[in-house]
Amino acid sequence: MCRNIRVLHNLEPETTPDEVDAAALQFVRKVSGSVKPSQVNQEAFDRAVADIAHATRHLLADLTTSAPPRDREVLAARAREKAAARYAR
Repeated sequence: MCRNIRVLHNLEPETTPDEVDAAALQFVRKVSGSVKPSQVNQEAFDRAVADIAHATRHLLADLTTSAPPRDREVLAARAREKAAARYAR
């Protein structure tokens, strides 16, 4: 999986709409192989981002878990540690 796509389920504080939109944009960029689509493809690109964000919101709303929410600060600290180890080589 792409390193830039993050888990959005079961976080404290809750996932924001902006995070869902950013994840959808990242997914469409990855699948299309294009960071900025041409003018001809812009409408299809934007529609795909909106559709995926919509589906993601429904998925997150429907998922249930008995696990306690994960703390964003703890996850961010782990990510920084991994990055430091990866780039220290």
